[in-house]
Amino acid sequence: MLYITQQQEQFSNAYLLAVATIAGLKLAKPGVDDDSIDFIISGKDFSGTYSRPQLDIQLKCHMRREAIGEDGFTYPLKIKNYNDLRVTDILAPRLLIVVVVPDQVTDWLAQSDNEARIKYCGYWQSMRGMGDTQNTSTVSISIPRSHRLDADSLTDLMQRIASGE
Repeated sequence: MLYITQQQEQFSNAYLLAVATIAGLKLAKPGVDDDSIDFIISGKDFSGTYSRPQLDIQLKCHMRREAIGEDGFTYPLKIKNYNDLRVTDILAPRLLIVVVVPDQVTDWLAQSDNEARIKYCGYWQSMRGMGDTQNTSTVSISIPRSHRLDADSLTDLMQRIASGE
């Protein structure tokens, strides 16, 4: 039997793989996570300055009793992850992706002969260039509802990277 944290990790991995697959993007997992990078998303044939954009991802799973509200939510990110994600002297942009799920594992996925439905969904946030913090263990990261991660938003993010944004 898996621990709940292992279930969260596997479920968030599956969510990201599903979104990247629908968007037609490749997903790779680095052999070692020493820089807060769980996955690398890459694509090809994009128009712009770079035809093969890349995005580095720190992936988390957040259990909540109910779906997020109109204003989004906050996520308590460990200081190490915060510092690794806010750097600016890197080639590939870095994002935090938080997959939000119900607080009961049995509610994460509903299936029938006609569909498989995941509750709730993932959201992204960039910390690039954010300032130092006096916190010693975690930083509360605000993630707006408008940053929902789906195939369209992921494709848009990759196009922005291809365009040099």
